[in-house]
Amino acid sequence: MFLFALAVAAAICVFQLAHSLQRKKSVRRRNDEEAARLGCSPARVMPTKGFLGFGRLVESVKATKADRGPQYVVEAIDQEMGKDVHTCVVPIADYELIVTRDPANVQAMLASKAPDWDVGEQRNASWKPLFGSGVFTSRGEAWKHSRALVRPQFTKDQINDLALIERHVQQLFSAIDRSYGAGEKGWTASFDLQPLFYNMTLDITTELIYGYSVHSQNPSERVELPVIPGYEPPDRENIGTHMDAGKAWVETRGALWKYRWLLPTREFNAHCAAVHKYAEWFVQLRLQRGDKYLAGIQSETGLTSPGRYILLDELAKLTQDPVELRSQTLNILTAGRDTTASLIGWVFYFLARHQDVFNKLREQILQQFGPYHPSQPSGIEFKELRDSIPYINSVVNEALRMAPVIPLNERVAVRDTVLPRGGGDDGNDPMFVPKGTQVLIPTYAMTRRDDIWGPDVSQFRPERWEENGGRKFGFEFIPFGGGIRQCLGQQFARTKTAYVIVRLLQRYDKIENAQEPADAPVRFHHTIENRSGSGVQVRLHEA
Repeated sequence: MFLFALAVAAAICVFQLAHSLQRKKSVRRRNDEEAARLGCSPARVMPTKGFLGFGRLVESVKATKADRGPQYVVEAIDQEMGKDVHTCVVPIADYELIVTRDPANVQAMLASKAPDWDVGEQRNASWKPLFGSGVFTSRGEAWKHSRALVRPQFTKDQINDLALIERHVQQLFSAIDRSYGAGEKGWTASFDLQPLFYNMTLDITTELIYGYSVHSQNPSERVELPVIPGYEPPDRENIGTHMDAGKAWVETRGALWKYRWLLPTREFNAHCAAVHKYAEWFVQLRLQRGDKYLAGIQSETGLTSPGRYILLDELAKLTQDPVELRSQTLNILTAGRDTTASLIGWVFYFLARHQDVFNKLREQILQQFGPYHPSQPSGIEFKELRDSIPYINSVVNEALRMAPVIPLNERVAVRDTVLPRGGGDDGNDPMFVPKGTQVLIPTYAMTRRDDIWGPDVSQFRPERWEENGGRKFGFEFIPFGGGIRQCLGQQFARTKTAYVIVRLLQRYDKIENAQEPADAPVRFHHTIENRSGSGVQVRLHEA
């Protein structure tokens, strides 16, 4: 039965492909005429590989499995097109997509000509089953509505709650001490920091959004939940696993592009249902208790409940739609957890390989904030954290440049439009982009251009951000996106990252890379245990 179904699916694909190729000739003729009318020149075309160009797709999938997907994009362009080629057309079967690492084109798509562009339908179709329609997954008018709903929440001071972050940093320290603190002469045993960072950011984000942390670092800290008639308690123990497994399916669906319907969905649907059920419980608690939601939450903080900021509670003042509340909070949950954990992991990945940077940063931290005292509060204020040590920002920016947490972005033209560069033999002419064309934006590839970043582009050197009065970055550096869809949580992510850096470097005076040679190439791990980041195998020495 399976082979019969597979044969039928293959036949349908072949039929669709033949029909599409027939239409392609007439469409190309029309596009060429429109490009000429607008004064555009054709872009250079990357040579096809394999049957109808599918070899290129196979190579890309293999590179991702080998933890070097972003590097593959750079190598493919440099080796097959030339290092001076920054925009090209990549044909695959009946489809042509554009790849551009030109900041001028990126600026046009994200900012100056943003109305001509949106995220692709394939991205939405892949992500929505898991997280619903929200600021991260929607497009068009639905996205504008989500943005208007969520954006005011990220302008409030409460979003940068350092006391909340400190509580979970202490849980991080406890997890390290409990499992890895039995080393010799002040050294911990060798261990991977990355899973602990994912646990920590999950704990912080669930508390910020719903009022209750899942306490994945220390389950014994979980407080008792109230009873909601007709609703089973949320699965706080496995929510992170369901999110990770669901996202792994999303990545596979996205890689298969419009042929994702060939994948079985039973396992994916089960993870989606578990994630939805988790969020729905808190939504129902808020809807049933109304304005008494805060008063009903058992304080995990020592603060009075009415003084706590909870995103769900704020959103429920603007909408009472349970599906919308579930979707909007899940969109923020995945972004708030994964990107920040990945960023913190990359920072320590590089600090473990560059002791001089670690020492310089720690010296400045101790001068400003003093040493770590386990029995005393940190006393760190948000403004002081943000402004007092510029070198923290330099280290974070350099980690983001070397290993962007989102190494590949994309947009689709919603109408016929023009990109400012990419056409002609030298790539400096405007190029015509027909409606429906997908453009890949390899952010990692932009940060590997030596003509932008200098001959030491492959070196981790935070000082580049301080030279000549401080580097001002534009659309060649978009770790959190840019333009109208720039990440709303960028400041919160940077705040969490800076705070964790300060507290870890206050407590530990040495870090040792325990994974691989310091000059080993960066690997973008795709495994569930290290989502969107790298394993950070280290030993830490307590001051």
